[in-house]
Order: sequence, then C-alpha cells, then structure tokens
Amino acid sequence: MVQVFAAFAIVVASIATLSVHAHAQEPPMKIASPANMTRVGSINERYQSYNIEMLEVTGGMFWKPYGSASSGQTSGAPDRSGVPAGMDPNLYEYRPPVDLSNRKLRRLAAALGPAYVRVSGTWANTMYFADAEPAPSSPPSGFNSVLSRERWKGVVDFAAATDTRIVTSMAISPGVRDADGVWTPGQAREFLDYTRSVGGDIAAAEFMNEPTMATMGGAPKGYDAAAFGRDFKLFASFARQVASGMRILGPGAVGETTASDAMIRYGSQATVATRDMLQQMGKEIDAFSYHHYGAASRRCAGTPGMPQTSADAALSEEWLARTDQTLAFYRNLRDEFEPGKPMWVTETADAACGGNPWASTFLDTFRYLDQLGRLAKQGVQVVIHNTLAASDYGLLDQKTLKPRPNYWGALLWRRLMGTTVLDSGVEIAEGQHVYAHCLHGAPGGVTLLVINNSRTETAVDTPLESKRYTLSAEPLQNGGVELNGAALKLDDSGDLPAIEGAATAAGSVSFAPGTITFLAIERSGNSACRGS
Repeated sequence: MVQVFAAFAIVVASIATLSVHAHAQEPPMKIASPANMTRVGSINERYQSYNIEMLEVTGGMFWKPYGSASSGQTSGAPDRSGVPAGMDPNLYEYRPPVDLSNRKLRRLAAALGPAYVRVSGTWANTMYFADAEPAPSSPPSGFNSVLSRERWKGVVDFAAATDTRIVTSMAISPGVRDADGVWTPGQAREFLDYTRSVGGDIAAAEFMNEPTMATMGGAPKGYDAAAFGRDFKLFASFARQVASGMRILGPGAVGETTASDAMIRYGSQATVATRDMLQQMGKEIDAFSYHHYGAASRRCAGTPGMPQTSADAALSEEWLARTDQTLAFYRNLRDEFEPGKPMWVTETADAACGGNPWASTFLDTFRYLDQLGRLAKQGVQVVIHNTLAASDYGLLDQKTLKPRPNYWGALLWRRLMGTTVLDSGVEIAEGQHVYAHCLHGAPGGVTLLVINNSRTETAVDTPLESKRYTLSAEPLQNGGVELNGAALKLDDSGDLPAIEGAATAAGSVSFAPGTITFLAIERSGNSACRGS
C-alpha cells in the first residue's frame, strides 16, 4: 500500500495549491435518475454531531497550537499532572474552561442541530465530579481534574439551547476503584443524579474513553481486557438500574484498522485489543462505538505508533478510503460479537493529536464530507466530529469562533442531506465521489453531494432543474471558503448569512477540479423520499 500511495501522491501533489479553473473535462458520470434512485438505508436525525472535550469544560492541558512558544504552562495554571500517561508534556498547553454560555457559540452550534454533543475524551477518564459547592481547587487522590456543578450545568444548559443531546463517559481512574482495583459507581451515580436534578438528560454513554489505550487514559497500570470486561459489566448493570433511558455504547475503541500501516498507538503505554475486550464484555451494548483517525498529526510525529500523512495526500483515494478500512475492521467485530447493533463513530477528525495544520482549511473539507457520505451509505448511524471549537480540527476557531471551512460544509450537510440514504449509481473513483440522500424538508426531493477530488473537470447529466451549492477555495489550504464564488462569512452582527443555491438548468452540470457541490433537486419525485 505504501508504494501505491507514494505513486498516487505524485499525481496529486499540486492539488493543495491548484487553481479551480476548468481543466479538460471527462465524459459525464452515469448516475441513476434521481426519481429512481433506490433507498439503501437511513441515518439518525442527529447523524452529524460534534465533541466538546471534557477538558474544555474543566480547563486543563490540551494540544499546544502549532508555532506556540509557550513552555506548556501559563501563569497561575495547574501543573502538568493532567498530561496523559506516556505522552510528551511538551505537546500540551493549558487552556481555560470554555464559555458555553457564549451567545455566538450557541447560535453557531444550534445551526447544526439536531445533534449529539459528546462531552468526553481522554481527560474524562480521570475527572472528579464535585457534587458539592464550593468545588475543591484541586482533585482528590486518584483523579486529575475537577468538574464542578457549575461547569456541568453549563453543559446541560448548552445542550438545551442548541437542540443537542448529551453523550458522555464515566471516570475510571484509581479514584473510583476499591481496594481490589474494581470500578465502583459512586461517582457515576452522583454525576447522573445531578444531571437529572438540573433538568438534564444523558442520551448515551460509553463506560470509558478509548479503552484500547486504557493505561494512557488513566486506568491502573496493567489494566487488561479481563479487567475492562469485568468493569464494563458492572457499569452496564448500574446504568440499566439508574438510567434506563440512557443508551449504552461500547467499546469505544480506537486505532485499529484493516490497513496495518495506519494503526495508531498513543505513546509508550500498552494497548488492549478490541477483540479481547468484546470476548469479556457480555452482550450489554445498545450500539457499537469506535473512533477513527486516519493518521496522527505532526505534533506526534516523534511519538512511537503515530503514522503520518501529508497535505499532498489529502485528496488521494488512499487517504479518503481509510474511513472504510477502519469501519471494516470494527464492523467485522460487530458482526461477530454484537450482530445487528447500530454503529456509532463517537470521535473522528483528520488526525489524532489535535489535527494537522491543514485541518482548519478547505483542504480537509473533502475528507469531512466524503467521510459523512461513505459512512451513511454503509449504515453508520452517528458520526461525532472532534471538535466543535478546540484545536486545529475544530469546526470553529477556538479563540474567535470564526467558522472554518468544515463548519460551512457541515451547515450545508445539515440543511440539504436528509436521513434517507439513496444509491447514486456511481462507484467511487477519483473525481467521482457522488452521494445521494433525500432532500431535507422537501418530500420527493433528492440531494446529490458531488466531490471532485481530481485535477480534471467532471460532469453529470441531470434531467431536472436544481439548485447548486458549490464550495471552493484558492488555494485549497485556505482558511476561508466560497459558496458559488462568494465568500462565506458571518455578517456584521455575527449572524449566519443567507445560504442560497444557484438555479441550475437541466442538462449537463460540470464540476471544477478541487470543488465540492451539493445539487438540490426538489422536484425529483422519488417515492423513497415522500416522507422527507
């Protein structure tokens, strides 16, 4: 695979800076008639969702921005005790708690609703929930951070204001374990009870974040599959008793894939194979969850077990297909151990370790939207992007809350792609990534998502008029993006602009190289879309 990838990278090496003016055009792609596109499945109405790291809520050590000259600590900030085990402390920098009451943040998040907001991450594993006021200024022994009532109520209020439902995970560090090292539910009980007391609701929860990397994530040294299986059963029994409406997700694994050269390991700590965990867990989950990162970011280039990628590869078929390879690995395990259970991707982005520098540019929007299209067509029910507004892979800039290109792609997906998934009739190939859904809010309508990741203009023939929404940027590593040739940006009041499609006549519709287009065909008359 490495040789194939290297050869392909030569072909696409200039894509990251190409002009999107028309090159020679390929013959039109043969797509199914929109009226006759067959239904292949459906997705959760909250399919496209996002993470807010628990560390953002509490404050703490998170991925240091590229180019930061900081020593990893700001004046008055906590020490580096919150850095995950086995990871280089120099990769991190203190960040204060996020203000979830911020009007702009709530308004931009609400535009992506309905969605799930997952508040979890590595740091949730070692979090102490302070069920009393005032919260302690430092965590008790066996924990690395403190979540106060006030901070968690901020999450509950944010969810209510943004049409999101909360997904989370439990603390699993030594502080919640008995003398024999067995997980106990006291902290989880207080956490769930308080959530209900302030009008909140936990829609779904994993036992812990990324048990594949359990020791790195704060579990006791030597924690293995048998220990995880024992504790997971205790958690599941507890959850069924005290939170019967909360869906149990698991195992929440990460790093495994059918592509052996893309396996991810965080740091020097041992890993736990998902197969081994599933053999110990019993039949307790309501949905099978996993995480996907196609590579690790440049931050972790010197860390063992961290495969790399490059901007030159961002539009390659090999890179985009890594989504399929990870899904295939975990779907095979799902089929063996939990057949028929829905699949959730509870954390994903361009790269682990906070994202690559180009994650905040239009270049990554190809992966973002292609991933949503691929996974929906293969039956995945929920995809939770990491993050809403933290680090380079955030949909929003964490300081200014300026929408990045992936946010604008997410907004168009939310508005145009319904929950019924159709077969476009186009097999994925370079320049021919075509996904079809029922048009959101338009009975009988169809939306095509056409991603041209090639250096050649492509086209489709459509029998009906449509509205066209084409995203583009020059160069592709641009922090801004245009819709139908006009820059997308918030207005002077910080509100979203009107998003209007360009009327497009029936016939041949062309797509410039390095562009992403949604075609909304309202009058398709597709019988599978009558209920959309």
